[in-house]
Formats: sequence, structure tokens, C-alpha cells
Amino acid sequence: MVFEGSSAAISHTGKVRSNNQDSGYSGANLFVVADGMGGHAGGDVASSLAIHRMEPLDQPYTSTEDAQASLQAAATTAAGDLIRAAKDRPELAGLGTTLSAIIMVDDFAVIGHIGDSRIYLYRDDALTQITADHTFVQRLVDSGRITPEEARYHPRRSVLMRVLSDMDADPELDMFVMHTQPGDRWLLCSDGLSGVVDEAHILKAMRMGMAPGRTADNLLKQALDGGAPDNVTIVLVEVGGQHAMHSGTATIVGSASNPANVTVPPVRAPRGNWLHPVRQAANEPSHFEPAPEYLEELIEEDRRRAKRRRIGWIAGMLVVIAMLVFAAFAAYSWTQTRYFVGADEDSVVIYQGVQQNIGPITLSTPLRDTDILLANLPPYQRDSVERTITARSFADAEAIVTRLQAGADRVTGETPLPTPLPTPSPTPTEDAG
Repeated sequence: MVFEGSSAAISHTGKVRSNNQDSGYSGANLFVVADGMGGHAGGDVASSLAIHRMEPLDQPYTSTEDAQASLQAAATTAAGDLIRAAKDRPELAGLGTTLSAIIMVDDFAVIGHIGDSRIYLYRDDALTQITADHTFVQRLVDSGRITPEEARYHPRRSVLMRVLSDMDADPELDMFVMHTQPGDRWLLCSDGLSGVVDEAHILKAMRMGMAPGRTADNLLKQALDGGAPDNVTIVLVEVGGQHAMHSGTATIVGSASNPANVTVPPVRAPRGNWLHPVRQAANEPSHFEPAPEYLEELIEEDRRRAKRRRIGWIAGMLVVIAMLVFAAFAAYSWTQTRYFVGADEDSVVIYQGVQQNIGPITLSTPLRDTDILLANLPPYQRDSVERTITARSFADAEAIVTRLQAGADRVTGETPLPTPLPTPSPTPTEDAG
């Protein structure tokens, strides 16, 4: 049965690289993305050979088992092609490619995958990554040593653990079958898209409900706006849905759209360009499959990086703690330059510090008990003392206490009375006689 749905394929060199090592295929039943590696020419050849080996699989299948067997056989044949290409043309040694493919069989998707290109499924307003990256950093994520967000910027994120290459005649693909339903959207892409555009923005583009071609253009624009340091290839497949099925020949994009016999440019000594160091580096291989001893070095390097990260984290925490302690000490020292007049259980007291407390921490201490009883104060003064009276200085606090003492003396009647003037003695009169 021929798959009923619509699809689109698009590939772009990106903003940094000078050639496109990606390839993509969108047909009647078959959909593939391949991201080549192996230098300026090796990647072109590898992804092109893989796509052309996959192309005959674009036909109806009677069962998912047949489709799986055909997909594995084509991948093995493609690996043999890469081995022969490297043998016949030594300048291609080390070439390889990722491969992510879907064969639609009735209501099922037969999936084959190796490398770090990805397949996503958009269903019920949710985006799910279906394939797992065969990369060094993904292994670190799976083991819990780094987070997925750290993996996006890890310096070794392009190191592939599994890939179609000239070093393995029997490649191990992840093979599985998933049920499809009308409205599903399957996105196959190289890491030129997934490495730049995060899943939240991919989901937003899917939600817009545009036709596959326009959605692919939207995603490509986002990758280009994000700098597109690598080639970008997108194949988008819609199952049933509102968009009419596109009839006609298959769409091949990227390096596979050129003649199969890719011309290898002559090897030239690299010329440094201090104005464009990024462009020069971008023309070097973006992926490679490491030898076992190199992996050991990477693992050891990652251990050292993790140790440095822990040391840096601890040092940062110590600095933050020291700053907090210093700030707390400075704040406490400032509080001890303040004074206020308040009350203890029954008398007026001069306090050093401020009235507020921080949890169980008291920011004031009694400095002098004045022996003025609260009960002896006029009501308005007693209320002020109980609510505390702020003083500008210790001398100001003593002046407040003096006024309170005067108020207490008036209440208790102990205010000294004015001293009466002495009564003048009568003046003796002179005897007239």
C-alpha cells in the first residue's frame, strides 16, 4: 500500500560551511536524512552513497518485517560502498555518514537510525524525540554525568559512537516499528537544525499547522537566524491530515542531488585567514567516529572537566558565603551604632542596636537600666516607651530618659517644691522715751 500523506524535503549549506555534506530523500514510502563526515569531499560522497543505496527501498511492502530487513540490508550495502570508496580513493579515508530513515508500511512507521541525526514525532500537540543520539555526550547524559542542556554546548558533542563508515562492514542500526495515525507529523533532520533550534521552537512551528513545505522553510529560517554553523537538512512527513498528497517523483536534496560520482577537489595546504577563523574551522570534519583509545582519552578528559567544574562550583559557593558573611557582619556592625529607649518587664531601659530581630537573632542589647518604673510614667509616655523611642545617639537616649524621669516624678509627686522665701523679721521700734 502506498503511503497516504504529504511531505517535503529541504537542505541548505548554512551560513558558515562552503559545501553541503548533508543529503535528504522524500518519496512515496521512504524518507531519509544523512549527514556526511570525512572532510571537504568525504562527507559529500558518504551521504550521497547512503541515499542512493536507500532509494530502491521506496516501494510498497507487505509487512513491517520485510521493510526492516530491507532497511538493514541497504545500510550494510552502503557501508560496503564506503569501504570500497576509501580503498579506491585513499583521500576519502575516514568518510562516514549518519542515517535516519522511515519506511511507511500501512499504518506503521519502520524506523532505522544510526548517528546523531534525529527523528521527531509531533502528535496531540506534543513533540517527542524518537531516536537517541549515538554520541559521546549522549552517553554522558544517559549516565547522569551531565544534563541535556549541558550536552547542547559540550565541546565533544560531535563525537559519534556509531555511524555508517569505512571502518565497519556490519553497522548496527537502531531498528523499531511505531504505529502511526492521521495528523502525525514526522520530522527527520540533521544536527544542523536540532543543534541550533531547540524543541520549544520546533514545537511552535509544528503547531502553526502549515503545509510540510512551509513548515520546513520556517524551521530552516530559524536555523539560519541562529547562525547555522553546519549544514541543515529537513524532511517533514505528514500522515493524512488536511494537506493534499503530493504526487510525482521523489525529492532528493543536498549532496545526493548532484551526480553520484562526486568530484573530489585537489588537496590544498590550508591558508590561514585571521579575519575568518570560524569559516576555516567550519570546513573541517564536523563529526568523526573515534578509535577506542581516543574514547578513553575523552572519558578521562571529561572526568578532569567534571572535577574542575566541581572545584569551580565549590569555590564559587565559598565566595558567595564569604560575601554573605561579610554583608551580615557589616549590617550587624551598623545596627550597633543605633540606640533606642524601651522597656523590659517593668522599667525603662536604654538599648544599643535596632528594634527589629531576624528570627531568633536579636539585634539589640540592654545598655543601661534607668530604674524608672513604667507604672510611674504618664499613660502617653508609658505607651511610647513600650513601642520604643528611637534615639540618634547615646546622649540623645539619655536626654529622652531625663524627660521620662521628669514625667515619672510628676506622677509620684516627688517633684521638689519651690523653696519658700524667708519671712522678714519685724524691725524693732525705738523707744520714744
